[in-house]
Amino acid sequence: MAGICCGVVGESEAATPVETTSRASRRRRMELRPFKLVADAAVQSPLENGRKRQKIELDLLLPSSPRDCNNAVQNSDAKKLNGVNCNGTVKLESENSVEEEKVWPKFGMTSVCGRRRDMEDAVSIHPSFCKQSYQVQISSDIHFFGVFDGHGCSHVAMKCRDRFHEIVKEEIESWGEKAVEWKQTMERSFERMDKEVQDWTVDAKESSSCRCELQTPQCDAVGSTAVVAIVTPDKIIVANCGDSRAVLCRNGSAIPLSCDHKPDRPDELLRIQEAGGRVIYWDGPRVLGVLAMSRAIGDNYLKPFVIPDPEVTITERKCEDECLILASDGLWDVVTNDTACGVARMCLRAQKPPSPPGSPGSDAAVRGGAAESSDKACGDASILLTKLALARHSTDNVSVVVVDLKKNQQPQ
Repeated sequence: MAGICCGVVGESEAATPVETTSRASRRRRMELRPFKLVADAAVQSPLENGRKRQKIELDLLLPSSPRDCNNAVQNSDAKKLNGVNCNGTVKLESENSVEEEKVWPKFGMTSVCGRRRDMEDAVSIHPSFCKQSYQVQISSDIHFFGVFDGHGCSHVAMKCRDRFHEIVKEEIESWGEKAVEWKQTMERSFERMDKEVQDWTVDAKESSSCRCELQTPQCDAVGSTAVVAIVTPDKIIVANCGDSRAVLCRNGSAIPLSCDHKPDRPDELLRIQEAGGRVIYWDGPRVLGVLAMSRAIGDNYLKPFVIPDPEVTITERKCEDECLILASDGLWDVVTNDTACGVARMCLRAQKPPSPPGSPGSDAAVRGGAAESSDKACGDASILLTKLALARHSTDNVSVVVVDLKKNQQPQ
């Protein structure tokens, strides 16, 4: 019994003679094998298969976020991952032991349902989503941020979330060695995205179980706004279609980089009327008394009055730039540009510990929503702006993205 209790064979013990009885054989098979403790290493059982071991090794080496993993494993055949910092900085060690540092912009994102019955907002964030070869005359560090506010249902916004950055990447790469014409690139991207939504009826009907499929099988009454920001080391390109908004905080001032497309905006009202449509005031101005915005992706039944054409602004980055805020109208309906920039600047300048769970200032107000962050200050800013919108009784979904521009500045 003592042998069974211990079950450990020392390395210095002599080999046990082979026993012929079946009872002795069973006892020998029950003995525990020798083992050694190795510091800072996970001991794997020989019964584990190669796939499980590979997964554990990747979990130890790669960051936890899928977004980080996708970027970290790029160029893995020529370089090996040396370390990933929590601030979004990835260090790569090449074969000649010369370290290169890839810096992503720091950001924070919060998206909550709020007081709406359904969640129809979607957010898309893709740092370094577009790579260049050494011949292309555009920056190798191009970052994509997008906020999509769906109406009628969520699947058009989700389609934009999944596809828009891929379309933009294809349009950028189509310029080859030429300098990118950003206005034309973004206009073509919005046109392609709208065309894909129009053609996306059979697949959506087969794969989607959202409530609109029971009412409008052709999905013609579903659409989404889109505000997209492309951040390069020297430019901020914003393309907007609808009433989501992008605001730049520069030296303490709020600079709007987009203009809301409301049906009662004088130029939009004239365009709708010239196309044969009408703006009817029903709980606010609405196209044909239905839609509270004059431009959107989708909404096939309201064409040509509601169009997917974006307005594009190109802003040169300066040393005074502090942060960029993208948000759906759930924020902008109740928070001004100046107030939003003030809140974001406060969070970026002062790091404070989070409120304890259950307290009035805790994160319980945004529980049940989605949040992502590569930086605590940006994450705090997006959460605080969301809480402010809810405290001011915003009746819509609230989605906020805050991008720290000072941390990603190149020396001038």
